[in-house]
Amino acid sequence: MDKNLNEYPHRRYNALTGEWVLVSPHRSKRPWQGQVEKHSAEVRPQYDPGCYLCPGNSRSGGEQNPDYKDVYVFTNDFSALLKDSPDFDVVEDDIFKAESEKGICRVICFSPDHSLTVPQMKVEDIRKVVDLWIEEYQTLGSDPEINYVQIFENKGEIMGCSNPHPHGQIWASQKLPVEPSKKQHSQQEYFQKHGSTLLSDYLQKELQKDERVIFENNHFAAVVPFWATWPYEAMIIPKRAMARITDMTNDEKTALAETYKRLTMIYDKVFDVSFPYSAGIHQAPTDGKEHNEWHWHMAFYPPLLRSATVKKFMVGYEMLATPQRDITPESAAQILKNLN
Repeated sequence: MDKNLNEYPHRRYNALTGEWVLVSPHRSKRPWQGQVEKHSAEVRPQYDPGCYLCPGNSRSGGEQNPDYKDVYVFTNDFSALLKDSPDFDVVEDDIFKAESEKGICRVICFSPDHSLTVPQMKVEDIRKVVDLWIEEYQTLGSDPEINYVQIFENKGEIMGCSNPHPHGQIWASQKLPVEPSKKQHSQQEYFQKHGSTLLSDYLQKELQKDERVIFENNHFAAVVPFWATWPYEAMIIPKRAMARITDMTNDEKTALAETYKRLTMIYDKVFDVSFPYSAGIHQAPTDGKEHNEWHWHMAFYPPLLRSATVKKFMVGYEMLATPQRDITPESAAQILKNLN
């Protein structure tokens, strides 16, 4: 790595979104400075009678869960998007604009066991989650009014997750959301210019440099992106260019489950705590087009910076000007790699 990137303030370009992040390595040469607090592991029961996601329990909307044995999916009782919303547009001059948005919000229970998190689950059980993601992407995406399917997981109270039961969500929308829209534009522009996917070329270079690679297997690599904003941000990238998770082979589906588990296990070792994060899959829209420019990937945004209780906030300059980080992506990658 260029020594200037390790010594002096600089901006890094996010090739996927077209945005920039300010890196200030001189502010924190040693990521482990300061007090590191270790929390005793929270012990939860396998079944919680007060949990609205546990098998057989009533949900907050009044519906009752079946006595499910592995993965279970249902439509959110209080969805942020509604399928039967009316079509409308509000336009006043070039300033006041609004338009209707339709969609479907689903909740996926990863396991009937209330006590588990992804790093504690068996690979074969995580594979069932992957299979359900694929099924939901196909089913929701086949609706002509659904043009994007966002799969994601929020883990930990610090990330606003009100229920610790292992679960994730899927929001399927009529319009292309903001973040995937940025990546759509950048990947399309790159593909038209180079004839290859942006992430294929990026990953090849990352594997050669080996400065930000956490680990790899036959089908995937886990890396801290060159343009990472969050302290221990990571991406799972398929080694084979694929627009959608539906393009995976059987071996790749299992490899994704293994990679998902392995990365989250590493996260849990950083501060000896069940590591919080928001993670999600960005992939091609479901608008009926080929989208050969897309290379799907899974992004992880953990907020912890110096200990189990110190969260990285985007405040002040970061909210008003540009996102900023103190520890370099390279130092974060080295810490995660050493814990592998």
